[in-house]
Amino acid sequence: MTVSPPSTETTETTETTETTETTETTETTETTGTTGTTATTATTGPSAGSAASSSEPSAPSSESLTPRAGTAAPTDRPDIVDLYLKHIGSGRAVMGRVMGGMAEVRSEGVWIHTDDGRRFLDFGGYGVFLMGHRHPAVVEAVHRQIDTHPLASRVLLEPVAARAAQALAAHTPPGLDYVHFVNSGAEATEAALKLARAHGLTSVITTRSGFHGKTLGALSVTANATYQTPFQPLLPDVTQVAYDDPADLEQALAARRDRACVIVEPVQGEGGVRIPRPGYLGQVRALCQAYGALLVVDEIQTGMGRLGTWWGVDAEGVRPDVLLVGKGLSGGVVPVAAMVATAEAYAPFSRDPYLHTSTFGASPIACAAALATVRAMEEEDTVARAAALGPRILTAVREVCAPYEGGLVREVRGRGLLIGIEFAEEQAVGELLLELIARGVLVNNSLNSTRVLRLTPPAVVEDAALDLFLTTLGAALRGTADRMTS
Repeated sequence: MTVSPPSTETTETTETTETTETTETTETTETTGTTGTTATTATTGPSAGSAASSSEPSAPSSESLTPRAGTAAPTDRPDIVDLYLKHIGSGRAVMGRVMGGMAEVRSEGVWIHTDDGRRFLDFGGYGVFLMGHRHPAVVEAVHRQIDTHPLASRVLLEPVAARAAQALAAHTPPGLDYVHFVNSGAEATEAALKLARAHGLTSVITTRSGFHGKTLGALSVTANATYQTPFQPLLPDVTQVAYDDPADLEQALAARRDRACVIVEPVQGEGGVRIPRPGYLGQVRALCQAYGALLVVDEIQTGMGRLGTWWGVDAEGVRPDVLLVGKGLSGGVVPVAAMVATAEAYAPFSRDPYLHTSTFGASPIACAAALATVRAMEEEDTVARAAALGPRILTAVREVCAPYEGGLVREVRGRGLLIGIEFAEEQAVGELLLELIARGVLVNNSLNSTRVLRLTPPAVVEDAALDLFLTTLGAALRGTADRMTS
């Protein structure tokens, strides 16, 4: 069966308190009492070997690493697909049914558990779970904040936000000291666009295949007609230039001297894990300085260690005027994002604290998660772990895909723990997604590059789980190749 990949950016978690799954109170205890057969996995494939340390400070222990196929969903709980159909949307309901109709109800470390007793190895999550699901230190901090002061009055000063801003700014490029917390990556983009307007910079330059969110302003700089067309007209005076093409950018800047804002990603994630040539970001920085443009670097997906450095710009020592942060800042627990800026860039927001506000922005519960995440990353040396693990996973994935290169697979590329598998045909992405789900592995499609399957593994993955992923990927590729050629 041919299935187009999902067109939504996130997967909603559905609470199913009626399910018969046993509730656990510890971080690492696995679901018990479920009968069923073991999911099919390949018996051959390259070993990750020393790709990850066997002593993981936050990864769960488990009695078995094989993703489990369970019994049918309990009959005494509502049909979640039917509830989606009636109250959330028919598109999500249909995709959920095609993928098996399971509802995710519990998670820890690298695993997601469903209401039918199965568990899935999560190499997707749209880049959120670098620290794994429910990192213990983040969960503890959030529980503590819930028990004391989860939401603020917005009248008095709030100390958790101040400490979280200090902790985050300690790791941003020098000079990016001012932090504006929001609830999502798209909101961070909106804040940056408004900040540019506050400086009188009304022209925006973005890159083709760039992805920066789907709210109205963010969508205006997300260069994909599929998502833009239904909502036209969007923001005026937005220009698209080729990614990794400084000459094209200079031409656009020359026509908009002293009135432009440039937004760019260090690596295009939703664009299909497109990695620019060395020196590109440095050239973008120099061009923005030469033509009086504000430089916004979107690190919502690439930042917080995902690329093996705290930020993608670190590889070239580039300091943007504004840095966008999200996804991994949550610690896999509470949604939180941020716009971080230099004193000069942030001045309009600094002078007037009511110029751009949000009721739930910088909430104590979200900032507690952000603060705990930064501290846990420091203590566990997460960025160095990602830097060591990423190349090993990339090499192993290339080995698994090698028999299909020149045919089914066009290219495997990546940086750090952001890896893309590009296929010759779009259909292969949907087929492989379903093959992997059937075998107990979750990955993502790429919203702005329909032929690219995206892997965002967590830095806490252990050797055995990584080996399982590789053998499962091999089996899924064989199944996809057989289906595509039959």
